[in-house]
Amino acid sequence: MNGKPKESDWKTFRNRVPEWRERYLRGVNQRLVGMLTDPNRSPTERFWDTKQKMKEEAQVLTKCLDGHSRSNMDWFLMLMLRHGLVTEDDLTEFSEELKERVVSMVRG
Repeated sequence: MNGKPKESDWKTFRNRVPEWRERYLRGVNQRLVGMLTDPNRSPTERFWDTKQKMKEEAQVLTKCLDGHSRSNMDWFLMLMLRHGLVTEDDLTEFSEELKERVVSMVRG
């Protein structure tokens, strides 16, 4: 956004995205299992509610994970932070400049 991100930030980003994705999906999958096994809902409700949630999560993943490039890394980090794929603690590995830009974009 404000110039080209540092090479070290880009390398960190590329290396960490698969780990963040898997961590996020572990949580999503646990919630989906909970939806599918909710004894207070009918099998039909469980199926359709879970299907809808999977569709929503697929949209989040597509938005956050497709099309990465160094020039739009800030944007993707902001989206990941907004959607819970990363936390502010995950940003500690990046340069102060990048962290400040991403957090300020999220806070608005």
